Amino acid sequence: MPTKMTLWSIEADSPREIPVVPLDLESRLESWVMDEPNILGLDVVIIGQQVATDFGGFIDLLAIDAGGDLVVIELKRGRTPREVVAQALDYAAWIKTLTPKDVHRIASEYLSDRQDLDTAFSDKFGIPLPDQLNADHSILIVASELDDSSERIISYLVEQYGVNINGVFFNVFSHGDNQYLGRSWLASPEKVDKTSAGRKQAPWTGCWYVNVDEGESRNWEDSKEYGFISAGGGRKYSSALDRLSEGARIFAYQKGMGYVGYGEVLSPPVMAKEFVVQFKNAPLTDVTLRQPNLLHDIDDPELCEWVVGVEWITSFANDDARKFPGIFANQNVVCKLRDEKTFKFLKHEFNVEEDSPAPASPE
Repeated sequence: MPTKMTLWSIEADSPREIPVVPLDLESRLESWVMDEPNILGLDVVIIGQQVATDFGGFIDLLAIDAGGDLVVIELKRGRTPREVVAQALDYAAWIKTLTPKDVHRIASEYLSDRQDLDTAFSDKFGIPLPDQLNADHSILIVASELDDSSERIISYLVEQYGVNINGVFFNVFSHGDNQYLGRSWLASPEKVDKTSAGRKQAPWTGCWYVNVDEGESRNWEDSKEYGFISAGGGRKYSSALDRLSEGARIFAYQKGMGYVGYGEVLSPPVMAKEFVVQFKNAPLTDVTLRQPNLLHDIDDPELCEWVVGVEWITSFANDDARKFPGIFANQNVVCKLRDEKTFKFLKHEFNVEEDSPAPASPE
């Protein structure tokens, strides 16, 4: 349980407790969060205010995180009764039903003419908006204080059922002409995230999801013809390829289109200048590329494209990509494919034979 939040000033080399003053308006707290959502300790974009649910309730604030998941934020300026937890869970039950189209609609009403959701998301996180939105959600209750029963209920939901719900407490302190805002969590956000993920994570299918997004450095036809996937623009992106060991089975996803390839990894990642096209026995630098900028920053291990050799077993052109509404996709360069519905669909579409043991992943 959180302890009382207290601040002291040092006056004449002695500590003096700074008094807490009541937060006069809930709307004041709401405006602070809308302007600076990081005061909650969350890296999110606010996409909705007073969002009307189908049953007449109104969600104070709705946000989206870097993974495309939604965050329900319920605000109370004072001490909250335990009913606020039931209210927040009720909102979450409605949030779970929202489609990507619904998320875009809510965001467009809030962002208005300032930005669309894609732009607001990419400006905040520096990555494209994931195709799959609202695959999961979390709840945050913001107040000056929760009653004891609410704290017990939230802790029980987290520890027993892995519900991603937490409380954050704000107090305003007054000292002379200045006011200060203090923040404290009911439970460590890292602990809540870990508990929630540990209970919800589906078993690994044994296959990997990889992004093959086209752009100024990549072309899917090059990848198909010469047998590779690549990533670059910084090791924070390209190092994700290190997770793929020889024999790993991968499904390649083209953003906004669908899945375009199924194959097996033949060789570990190397700098583009070191990659050899197997069937030509020639370096990648000597073949004709539709996107020659794949060879950008060729001598810089930090910025260059890193390339993994792949034997494509089944592949499709971009305009023949395989997908269905709600198919798994995200912004990661590489991740384990865990969505069973997506995996079952892909096995059928790409004529994947019976599962074989997956190679160990270098984590």
